[in-house]
Amino acid sequence: MSTKIRVWDAPLRLFHWLLVIAVFAAIFTGLQGGSWMDRHATIGLAVIGLLSFRLAWLVLGSTYARIPALFRAFIALPQYLKGDWRTLGHNPLGVMSMVALLLMLGWQAVSGLFTNDEIAFSGPLSRLLSKSDSLYITGLHRLGLWVLVGLISLHVLAVLYHEFVLKHSIVKPMLTGDTQKTDAQQKPAVGGGWIAFIVALMIAAGGVYLATGAWQPPPPAPPVSAPAW
Repeated sequence: MSTKIRVWDAPLRLFHWLLVIAVFAAIFTGLQGGSWMDRHATIGLAVIGLLSFRLAWLVLGSTYARIPALFRAFIALPQYLKGDWRTLGHNPLGVMSMVALLLMLGWQAVSGLFTNDEIAFSGPLSRLLSKSDSLYITGLHRLGLWVLVGLISLHVLAVLYHEFVLKHSIVKPMLTGDTQKTDAQQKPAVGGGWIAFIVALMIAAGGVYLATGAWQPPPPAPPVSAPAW
């Protein structure tokens, strides 16, 4: 007989669903272009805050959100492929999918800070680069969109496969935090309390502050030409 067991803490679940909303909003506004770019940039800063939070939560979060759990899952890939997987949390393929997605999201969010469209939009850190370098990053940022869409598509297909073919729900635990305990050795997640949450939020806020470029000195004023008398 199986019983419920806590696997995902509330901050991790909140991060996950906020990131889903932010990523789809970023893709939509980026494809619209034009006057939508200011919103796209704001959403990009939100993504940076969320990713900064997740980096902190790798250390501060509860059991299955931390680096050791992810590492143990990754090195257990041979056992997983043999069907011998009984551990809670991300499975080995899930870890690889998550890492690929977060790295690609990180690239897109950070590279977006240095982009410009040569018309009306420029990222908050674009003036740290030469114009040619900024345009080069902009091109890579645009190409990265389709890599990201491909990774998201694979992720969604994997979720659907688990839900409807393997009959193993991975969506419901990310909503409720609980899954079914199938092994006596499985232990509920612990850690990731309020103090850890507040510290992670502070780290996220610091990431957003750095990304806004507010720490940069103001650009020099354009030279004033002397009137021709």
